[in-house]
Amino acid sequence: MRLRMTDTRERRMEYLLEATGEKSKVLDRAAEFYLQMRGDTAAVPNGAFVDLMEKAEQQGSVTAEEIAAVLDTEELPVKAQMSWSVGQID
Repeated sequence: MRLRMTDTRERRMEYLLEATGEKSKVLDRAAEFYLQMRGDTAAVPNGAFVDLMEKAEQQGSVTAEEIAAVLDTEELPVKAQMSWSVGQID
């Protein structure tokens, strides 16, 4: 199978390479993650996103530890920078 590399696909591949630190297995890792999260396949009938959403609905929210347990990992490979503000921003 050959994929035509559009500009968008090139950028996406660069982002995947940066995010995973992988070169030869980057597409394998991305595909594996997608299948594990989405589910609804013969290999992975129940995806982690469904489990997370059900847990959040039942409890109202989930902690980082609960997310890690659902994803079956000891570490969440997520980097986030967030800020909150209340009121009007001038």
